[in-house]
Order: sequence, then structure tokens, then C-alpha cells
Amino acid sequence: MASQKYDVVLLDIEGTTTPISFVHDVLFPYVTNNLKQFIESRWDDPSVQAHVQALAEQAAADIAAGTDGCVAINLDDNTEAVQRQVLENIEWQMRADRKVGALKALQGYMWRFGYERGELQGVMFTDAVDAVRMWSRAGRRVFIYSSGSVEAQKLIFGFSDHGNLLEYVEGHYDTRVGAKVDASSYTAIVRDIGVCPDRVLFVSDSIRELEAADKAGLQTILSVRPGNAPVGEHTFSTSSDFTQIPL
Repeated sequence: MASQKYDVVLLDIEGTTTPISFVHDVLFPYVTNNLKQFIESRWDDPSVQAHVQALAEQAAADIAAGTDGCVAINLDDNTEAVQRQVLENIEWQMRADRKVGALKALQGYMWRFGYERGELQGVMFTDAVDAVRMWSRAGRRVFIYSSGSVEAQKLIFGFSDHGNLLEYVEGHYDTRVGAKVDASSYTAIVRDIGVCPDRVLFVSDSIRELEAADKAGLQTILSVRPGNAPVGEHTFSTSSDFTQIPL
């Protein structure tokens, strides 16, 4: 458990506050099942075009880096060809479970329509909800750091099966601050929040993320949830019920 007092709780989402199955069995299929109709029907929407531009820039960077399997997006081609390239590029990225910002932003944009229509509802572990409320009442500041876009994070918490939980979350971070396996990302987050690293408790289901946070000086706890990937030997404290984490 937390080795000392903390002022800030930094939470992962997938496998921590939310079951992995919700992300992989509900959110991702929602995108793949609706992608073609969504892109084609909203092609002239400036927001969609901004996402297409970002995906094309990411594709160019991937090709320059020699990323295996990358699908190019040539915006100078005709509309039908560009749409086909965009769809193939997104499908390739999702098969590879990539964590790049352009993909996550487009997914978040699509999910918003699903949540607002009542087709999607965020799923939260009950103890995570209770803990977030407990931390808030106790004066602890709660932040989220997930590979999903900030918009996607807010949708899960804002349209959750426990109601709108955004009032308990002070801020959100995604991979625009840096990769979750890099210690420098946690240093940047702590600096932005304005606290000392050892006053921040980071909870995640990923050993590599915990190692990076630990290197940056944060306190850490490994989230143990049904459906999470097995982890090897480690020295991190664990929790399957966040309400039992000492204040």
C-alpha cells in the first residue's frame, strides 16, 4: 500500500478504474463496427477533416520511421481513395493496439456520439468509484493519466454506470504529455500539478508504467483486477479494492 501520506492520486483507467473488457469488447468494437459509415457520412465535417489530417501526418511519420505494416494516407488522391486509406490505416492501428494521439483522438470523437445517443455507458469498478469519492471528501486531489485521449477519459467518467463522476476529478492527462512508460512523463505531470513527486500516488495495472512512475519518485500501487494480464515477479504493493488504500 501507500508507503507514506499523499496529497494527489493519479489513476490509470483500463484495468484500474475500468474493466479491460469494457475497452476491448465494447469501445473498440464500437469504432470498428461504425467506422466506415461514420467517416463517409461526416467526411465534409471540419472536425472529421482535422482528424484525417492528423492521421495522415502520423502515417507519414510512421513511414519515415519504417514502421512495419503502416498504411499511407495521400490527401492529394480523390475522396474515395483517401477514405479507403483512412479506414485501412485506422484498422491497422487498432489491430496493433497502438497508443498514438491521432488514433486516440479520432476514437474519442466517435465515442462521444455513442455516449450522447445512449449507445455507450462507461463501466467503473464500484470500489474505484467509492474510492474517488472518499479521496475527494478527504481532500485528496484526483487526476487521470491514460493512453486514451482526454476526451475519451471524460466520456467514461461523465457517462458512467455510476453517474457523472467528473466533479471528483481535477484534471486529465493523456500521451500528449509523454509515453506512460517514460519517467519524464510523470515528472512533467507532477510539475504541472505543482506538488512534490513523493506526495503523488499512482495506481495502474502496468508494471512498466509503475516502474517509470517509481523512477520519477512517485508512490505506486499495482491494480489487480479480473481480466488483467498476468504479471511476473515484482515488488510493488497491490490493491483489488481501492477503498482499502490508506489515506
